[in-house]
Amino acid sequence: MDHIKEAEMKYEEWMSCLPEKLWDVPLTNLSIPGSHDAMSYCLDITSPLLRSESDTFRLLDGVFCCITRPAIYRWATTQVQDIVEQLTAGIRYFDLRIAHKQYDSSKELYFTHVIYTQATVIRTLQTVASWLESHPKEIVILACRHFEGLDHKLHEEFIYSLKKIFGVKLCPRNEFPLTLRSLWTSGYQVVLSYEDHQSAARHVELWNAIPYLWANKPDAEELIQYLEWHKQHGRPEGFFVAGLNLTTDRCFIASHPRTSLQTLTLENWNRVRKWLEDQKPGPERTSLNIIAGDFIGPVPFCSLVIALNKKLL
Repeated sequence: MDHIKEAEMKYEEWMSCLPEKLWDVPLTNLSIPGSHDAMSYCLDITSPLLRSESDTFRLLDGVFCCITRPAIYRWATTQVQDIVEQLTAGIRYFDLRIAHKQYDSSKELYFTHVIYTQATVIRTLQTVASWLESHPKEIVILACRHFEGLDHKLHEEFIYSLKKIFGVKLCPRNEFPLTLRSLWTSGYQVVLSYEDHQSAARHVELWNAIPYLWANKPDAEELIQYLEWHKQHGRPEGFFVAGLNLTTDRCFIASHPRTSLQTLTLENWNRVRKWLEDQKPGPERTSLNIIAGDFIGPVPFCSLVIALNKKLL
């Protein structure tokens, strides 16, 4: 039992436990575990569909909800651990898809993936801020994306809330050198990526959208081929994400009625794991930086990604 607790603590505070030699390596050259669609563990099966869903799908969902809703839940759920469990497991990049519900007179924001989450955005981010208070040497990268249903006013109110929640923990964009040592010295703990470029440009605390390499494939071999192709063409400057998440379309879902995204992920895990173990962080054109996955709890995802940093020693 003590051995298990030691292992959990290692990943809960893995950044502060890295060898000193890595404290001055830019974060963009470290291997950082990420969570794809991080908040999908708490989807609300009774919520409306996102307004961006097609009219045809909306009609089918209205007539055959007893069929569509269980299918949506099986295939839109990408995580089973809550936000604190993911932080404790070692996740430091969070893919956060944010929306305002259509016809909702309140200003409440929710996370989304086809449908909305039960958890609200502000309360969840307050939880993250509380966790950071007790882990002062851990750095998180929050990628706020999609923003369905947010107008200019809602963006500004949300950004005001972000500043209030994280305060002096927010690292200004283009802060250099962006290393663990420099962040610890300054007290910064949050790199906040904001996909709405116009909003980000108005606030120095917001970083531009982080590129996400997304294969959009349901098969591990095709996923790997896609990422290898990008590696040969050179890594982007700054932060970037290599998504190890598999993706399906509705034809695939209809032809696999007894399976789920979790089943598909676990079936392909051994091949993905073998490829992952061969990767290396660093500044080279074929190096990886943030590596994001689905179902980071049921597989040893975080430990494998964090272990890649040993190759920099």
